[in-house]
Amino acid sequence: MSELDSSAPFRKLMATAASRRRVMAGGTVTLATFLGFSAPATATAAAVPGPRRAERALLGFAAVPDSDADAVTVPAGYATQVLAPWGQPLRAGGPGWRPDGSGSAADQARQIGSHHGGLHFFPYDDGARGNRHGTLVVNHEAADAGLLHPSVRPPVREAHAKSLAAQGVSVVEVRESGDSWRIVDSPRNRRVTGTTPVVFSGPVGTSHPALRTGSAPRGTLGNSAHGVTPWGTYLSCEENVAGHFGTADRNWRPTRTQERYGLSASGHGHPRHSADPRFDLAATPNEPHRFGWIVEIDPHSPAAPPVKRTALGRFQHAGAYVGESGGRAVVIGGDDENGGYLYRFVSADTWRALRARGLSPLDFGTLYAARFEADGSGRWLPLTHGTGPLTAAHGWQDQADVVLRAREAADALGATPLDRPRQTAAAPAGGAFYCALADGPGGGSCGGAGRARTAGPRATNPYGHIVRWHEEAGDAFRWDVFALAGDPAHDAGVDLDGTGMSGSPKGLWFDSDGRLWISTGTSKRAQNKAECGHERLGNNALLVADPATGEIRRFLTGPRGAEITGVGSTPDGRTLFVAVQHPGERTDAWGAPSPDLPNAVSDWPDRDPSGRPRSATVVVRRADGGRVGGA
Repeated sequence: MSELDSSAPFRKLMATAASRRRVMAGGTVTLATFLGFSAPATATAAAVPGPRRAERALLGFAAVPDSDADAVTVPAGYATQVLAPWGQPLRAGGPGWRPDGSGSAADQARQIGSHHGGLHFFPYDDGARGNRHGTLVVNHEAADAGLLHPSVRPPVREAHAKSLAAQGVSVVEVRESGDSWRIVDSPRNRRVTGTTPVVFSGPVGTSHPALRTGSAPRGTLGNSAHGVTPWGTYLSCEENVAGHFGTADRNWRPTRTQERYGLSASGHGHPRHSADPRFDLAATPNEPHRFGWIVEIDPHSPAAPPVKRTALGRFQHAGAYVGESGGRAVVIGGDDENGGYLYRFVSADTWRALRARGLSPLDFGTLYAARFEADGSGRWLPLTHGTGPLTAAHGWQDQADVVLRAREAADALGATPLDRPRQTAAAPAGGAFYCALADGPGGGSCGGAGRARTAGPRATNPYGHIVRWHEEAGDAFRWDVFALAGDPAHDAGVDLDGTGMSGSPKGLWFDSDGRLWISTGTSKRAQNKAECGHERLGNNALLVADPATGEIRRFLTGPRGAEITGVGSTPDGRTLFVAVQHPGERTDAWGAPSPDLPNAVSDWPDRDPSGRPRSATVVVRRADGGRVGGA
């Protein structure tokens, strides 16, 4: 393998470029200097906007300092409110929150789920009313057994059922009334859980042999990030699903595909297979094929079943940015594993034309994986049956086989392994694309284990970074590195001061003014730990970047143990919704909760000495009613 082989880990490509040039000041790594060439004046990639004049400054707030407090902090002049916390009933009269964790699985299925992730606000009106009234959709990625159950844990089957009920998606109608937002009773309010009936569409339909298990398909799990389609539906990304499966059968051995998708007999410590045979790899080997997809949910039609759109590929979906190119729907997102790939899907026709024919734009099109070159160029490689190595002669049966084994197909094409590619966002008005790479190898007790060791210009990558690219003609693109996360005290390549330092960027979202919001999720092993180089980064945070200048400021810090995940706003930009996921989770720095002491790490947001921490959505607004983040 040569040093310029683009199927090499991203670290090797970046190290080759970095050996020629040093990272420039200014918070960004530009193509023309960092990658060692002079781009033509007409090249899109070189057209990085210059600094804005003061009167047009995007970042109109004073950065908050890093924090290790068990609280949510925001800039002066802003206020917060907790909305839709874990366990709140979907409707008045529903089962209420029980601080001791004694609620049943049936209760949990009628309450807001746990581990808030991606979210979006769908307004009910294009006018002023739409800024005060709409549907809020929130993902729920997981459930923490140490917090989900009371001190006397229920039987295995009940514990398993409650865990499945705590995951999935919540759809609720919300309204601003006076100085606060609240959930209102509505026929739209519903939960999608690990047992909700679902259907499959695209190359792998519901009746496809690979999905046959003897029972109808049910459930969505690992719901992490999200996307929103131009036709008004919500896309929920299934991530980290491999850990739900295991087996006690000592004769079971993983196939090459099962191993490539992270399946193991241990089930990553989850005993689901002992409670439910559909999660037993030996008894029901096809069940894992039903997870790892993007799930489309219509927030306006509560009776419509969730649809798993298989043309988008099966892997650990950690994002689903949806845009348009020539009227065609484009979906871009990463596979969240060390050595994971960046993928793009382009619909076969304009989305309006497909929908006019009664077809889904997400069922017909081409799936691609990204290949990065060390000279700053790149190319999207089509994962199309019959193309290149993806032929019957090489063991690929059809397009259904390609999307079911999307990781292996990308392997075969020589896509470029990345450092946990997560969410992708695009600047307004046809600007650049950005992808958050959470982190790579950290070394020792700081974590970083994974299939491939990929990063930016670092021997190890415990902090992560953000890649930026511009699309060019055909399937080509030009890329650079927008920002290296971390602490310059431990990495001289980091050009961030105390107002913008962070670790593990995971979430990206652009507001309509062009501010790039960056949410972080440093792992529980590294968070707040000096030996991991995170002592000055504090708790996970929400930061804001000006893409034109590269300036990054910390806007919000979360409570102990929490990640900051989904971010969205009302159309007028005056109300920001922020998801706070798993406050009080076990961390090496703060300890671990237990059924007997659930608030050992955090008691946010209730501050109830006899209760437990709760994931929640935080509403952020300016006291003067202005646009959040602006001047």
